[in-house]
Amino acid sequence: QVQLVESGGGLIQAGGSLRLSCAASGSIFLINTMGWYRQAAGKQRELVAGITSGGRTNYADSVKGRFTISRDNAKNTVYLQMNSLKPEDTAVYYCNSIVTLVDLTAPRTYWGQGTQVTVSS
Repeated sequence: QVQLVESGGGLIQAGGSLRLSCAASGSIFLINTMGWYRQAAGKQRELVAGITSGGRTNYADSVKGRFTISRDNAKNTVYLQMNSLKPEDTAVYYCNSIVTLVDLTAPRTYWGQGTQVTVSS
């Protein structure tokens, strides 16, 4: 139905920058909200940032001023620009999308496979 493919993770030194991308494909009529979550080892998954189809954004307090979420609706793609990275940002980052399919049934939530971000001190 819908596939989310993430890219852009990796190993980076503290203070550096990374850009994550997530492209959605499949039987998409409309992508409502897109977002990024992360899960560090031994911790629960948490919201990092979200963006609505209209461009309204929200961020976790821990990343405000350092991370920027954006989306390209024509490409069904969401991005996460991460600057001034800290070791505590180390986690698996997951893309999330709430999608209305072409059959116009109720919106459904989809997840990407996750991409590892490791920030060394």
